[in-house]
Amino acid sequence: MMFTDLPPMPATTVTSVYSARAAVGVMPEPTAADAQVMDAAPVEAETSLPKKSKGDPLAEPDNGIIEGRKRPGYQPRLPDKVTQDNIGAVRPPPPEAFPTDEFPIPDRWRLIQSLGLVKERWFDPYNQNTYKGDRPINRAKVPWLPIKANDWFFVASAVSDTVVEARTFPIPVGVQTTERPGNLDIFGNDGSEVYSQTFIVGAALIKGLTAFKPPDIEYRVALALNVNYVNVPEKRVLFVQPSKPSHRLDHFLGLQELFVDYHIRNTSDRYDFESIRVGIQPFQSDFRGFLFNDQQLGIRYFGNRDNNRWQYNLGAFWRLEKDTNSGLNSVVQRPRNDWVFIGNLYRQDLPIPGLTSQITAVYNMNREKNQVEIDDNGFPVRPALLGNLRGRNYDVVYLGYNADGRIGRVNLTASIYGALGTDSQNFFTGQKSKIRAGFTAAEASYDLDWMRFRLSGLYATGDRDPFDNKETGFDAIFENPIFAGADTSYWIRQTIPFAGGGRAISINGRNGILNSLRSSKEQGQSNFNNPGTILLGAGADFDLTPTMRLSTNANYLWFENTSNLKVLRAEGSIPREIGCDLSAAAIWRPKATQNIVARLSAATLLPGKGFKDLFTNRPRNKHYYSLLANVILTY
Repeated sequence: MMFTDLPPMPATTVTSVYSARAAVGVMPEPTAADAQVMDAAPVEAETSLPKKSKGDPLAEPDNGIIEGRKRPGYQPRLPDKVTQDNIGAVRPPPPEAFPTDEFPIPDRWRLIQSLGLVKERWFDPYNQNTYKGDRPINRAKVPWLPIKANDWFFVASAVSDTVVEARTFPIPVGVQTTERPGNLDIFGNDGSEVYSQTFIVGAALIKGLTAFKPPDIEYRVALALNVNYVNVPEKRVLFVQPSKPSHRLDHFLGLQELFVDYHIRNTSDRYDFESIRVGIQPFQSDFRGFLFNDQQLGIRYFGNRDNNRWQYNLGAFWRLEKDTNSGLNSVVQRPRNDWVFIGNLYRQDLPIPGLTSQITAVYNMNREKNQVEIDDNGFPVRPALLGNLRGRNYDVVYLGYNADGRIGRVNLTASIYGALGTDSQNFFTGQKSKIRAGFTAAEASYDLDWMRFRLSGLYATGDRDPFDNKETGFDAIFENPIFAGADTSYWIRQTIPFAGGGRAISINGRNGILNSLRSSKEQGQSNFNNPGTILLGAGADFDLTPTMRLSTNANYLWFENTSNLKVLRAEGSIPREIGCDLSAAAIWRPKATQNIVARLSAATLLPGKGFKDLFTNRPRNKHYYSLLANVILTY
């Protein structure tokens, strides 16, 4: 029998064969020639096709998958007839009548509470809380508050900072009297204890939806109350009067923040902005707080550009007096004749992606030559009791470059500053002097799973010739460095008095790294006649659990130059070596947040030849130590 003798195949059979084989992967969809055969066959109604169950491999394919194409001869099933059961009902408007598919909710912040998913409690810092700024203020509950919109937020904060510290450092015997009559030593016992409790409460009133853009306006205030107790083994360490005891209980209430932040305008649809802030406000001039890190009275104009890739600050600050024993702002005294003018510019991903660069220009203008300031314990702080004891003015411009970020897998922070200016009176010569000093520091770290390894280096120039017309020892305005194990480092945490070379003078300051020979970091003037600082350090952080971290650090320190120390101590030779600073700390965060942080740390200084030459403690100990317990609770 010839193929031409076969009767024509029904169209439905041809179609079903191709569809079935294509569905199971036996053969491809019909070609153009096959389509001509099928087009020539009569078309049957859709109802004549056998009903196939869902999931059947021989079921027909979805003819609407590819837009604009359909199987030849295919008639899609019509939708079911629409019936109107609600006679007289108004038909809903078509979708085109609505401008958007989103509907506003009058108070979306409280929707989750309305559904019963969460219950607000004023003391809960973790979940949604109106007092933490998670929800806007309900104006119906506070009709006395002069606000006229529904986007005002209130933020309350409270911090408790508790410090208990036992430490040893060189303590000179009092000139007129001592706790141990009959001793002929210059230095007495070196042990002391410090107990400090600080409570900080703050409040802010903010207008604007700040999740995506800066606030329209912000009012903020913060008060700090400090209570401290210190016990030392020698008289005239805590008070200038010999009759005073060798222990002290003191308290002070300071105003740490009081400012208004006004949003001037947005400069792009990505909320690049310009703002101005006026009042007592925090400011940090660089990434690690090497030069100026304080809360001072000032005005600051700031903003950003290019999707936050550019950031800038222009600020002017009038420095407030500080309380001697707490270091808090004292607004009951007239501000100092000391002004700081700052301009800086940040650029992200410069010079390489992942690294942020900053250039800084800072001008410090001091006009306190004709003033005498006595601290709360009776010790003169301005002018410092060093050299010829005369007051002075100075003008210093700091030019700097700072970088922070990463290069590949290496985290990097680096700073370099030059200090240029004039000092009206060199306390060695009594003559006007030029200021020419420099500073550089860098810290690199590498993360390896739950471990971070760090290397640190710092170099601050010292004064090489006390009797020339140049002061080349670098000093900061108000340093508060986060560097080289600052939280636990012995040298950074402790104040070492410069006994025998000056009265009420320290080689370094508490929470400072520079050997600046100042009367006080808080109340004294910057001093560019100093021995300078060199530091090399290594450390490691170990995240043992999500809530427990172990941090270790080792620093070796030198004076950059001891020329001025030799003159002040009337010694022919003083070695540069300060010694080795070893420290370790355990940090526990039980909630894996910053709301509860407990720290227990220990540090020791193994004195080098230069330190031993300057200081000899009474029991001839070979090392000094610091033991610190600190608990911070934050709401």
